[in-house]
Amino acid sequence: MTCTLILLRHAKSAWPADTPDAARPLAARGLRDAPAVGRWLRAQVPKIDCVLCSPAVRAAQTWDLAAVQLAAMPRVSHDERLYGASAHELLTVTQELPRGASTAVLVGHNPGLEDFLTLLTGVDEVLKTSAIAVTTTPLSWEQSRPGSWTVAALAILRG
Repeated sequence: MTCTLILLRHAKSAWPADTPDAARPLAARGLRDAPAVGRWLRAQVPKIDCVLCSPAVRAAQTWDLAAVQLAAMPRVSHDERLYGASAHELLTVTQELPRGASTAVLVGHNPGLEDFLTLLTGVDEVLKTSAIAVTTTPLSWEQSRPGSWTVAALAILRG
């Protein structure tokens, strides 16, 4: 079974005064871009089995707005480890994905997602807000290791 891991950076966030980082909501542009992410996923990815999302407001809003564009709603879990995660922490999260899932989405933040993409694939790519990196491996989630993934698609969506 080929495993497909989709890295999704949250859409553009606002910077309201006196708001803790984790509570920052999407900006107007992010509110427009997030549904475009969902439309792209619906067109490009046949089925998503599970989603792990950072609990940060901007990440959760991004996924909520993207998900309504999908043909089927995948199981979503909010995982504290995705907020501020390093590449190696994201690798650990990936290795713990459910065995029965063939396609998973991680909704998170930079610099962790960019560093993770490089760790997995060797590709050094800028993941701007609303960026999607689709990666694949012939290995299981548990067997995931640095350099064992290939980039299948990259997209930066604007609504």
